[in-house]
Amino acid sequence: MCDKTFVPNADLKSHVETQTVAKPYSCRICGKASANNRDAQSHMRTHTGEKTASCEVCGKVFASKSYAAIHMQRIHTGEKTFSCKVCDKTFVTNAELRVHIRTHTGAKPYSCTVCGKAFTQHSSATVHMRTHTGEKPCPCKVCGKAFSTNIELKTHMRTHTGEKPFSCEVCGKRFTQNASATIHMRRIHTGDKFYFCKVCDKAFAINADLKSHMRIHTGEKPFSCEVCSKTFTHQTAVTAHMRIHTGEKPFSCEVCGKAFTHQTSVMTHMRTHTGEKPFPCGVCGKAFTHQTIARAHMRTHTGEKPFSCEVCGKSFAHQLNATRHMRTHTGEKPYFCELCGCSFSTNSTLKKHMRTHTERHEKKLES
Repeated sequence: MCDKTFVPNADLKSHVETQTVAKPYSCRICGKASANNRDAQSHMRTHTGEKTASCEVCGKVFASKSYAAIHMQRIHTGEKTFSCKVCDKTFVTNAELRVHIRTHTGAKPYSCTVCGKAFTQHSSATVHMRTHTGEKPCPCKVCGKAFSTNIELKTHMRTHTGEKPFSCEVCGKRFTQNASATIHMRRIHTGDKFYFCKVCDKAFAINADLKSHMRIHTGEKPFSCEVCSKTFTHQTAVTAHMRIHTGEKPFSCEVCGKAFTHQTSVMTHMRTHTGEKPFPCGVCGKAFTHQTIARAHMRTHTGEKPFSCEVCGKSFAHQLNATRHMRTHTGEKPYFCELCGCSFSTNSTLKKHMRTHTERHEKKLES
């Protein structure tokens, strides 16, 4: 007996089975226990990649006949025989229905034995435990990198194969993950923003964007540069910043070959070749090559200055201007001249300085 409580009887029955059924068969790779040898062999195929059952319609292969049957229902027949009595939503399997019911009841019958965090599914609790153990039982056969789940491994494999199975219904752009396609749709085409900041009411397409935005209000900068110790609100900003020190420009234009530090910069640059300006101003109709530029332009109409200095309170229409202004207080000069070692607070000042070296060199050649 474990004293756990459950609202739907199905959850209780499922939980009792996990507690009372003997599981004498354990996986020699990850230690997962199974009630019988058939389940143990089926589980082992998640490690070996062996697939013994195939779909009679499209030929796709699976680790077990049950997975092939579920595939048949989901992809080919569309049959969903299990329905929710609360909202009438239907599901392919009874297991999916049981998990869905918990969205209504709030039941989370599976908890972490280390930190106590509760989950609606046993598989989620198992994967979560790996954050404590560091276990990564799914290695990549190409590069050896290991992952905590088979789903993460499958996604990673696309970096080797170049496969992008998810496409945007509007522009056809393809993605390695369905979540990336959904985010793209919201950010670029629909403009749907379901996540709201409780401080300034600004809305965002995804929760990760909201969390990153909240650091503007809290001042939190948990990510730092290993070279100059500059701190950032997001890890991707650190990665991009590091290229200031390394000079790396891994993204290039297919038309003119110009190199960039960011992939988004390549996309924006491409519009100088195509002439595309997909972001119009709703007030004056002026069009822009990038959505962030269009947003910044809107502030010329609204007078909004959402970025303020934490030291003197001066406000700015652009985050970049606020960042540059802060350097007048901190004295920070993150841009270095490789020729003479002089440092500068902005990249534009560094570029201007570099011309003095070029001009001197040209004068020497003339003389």
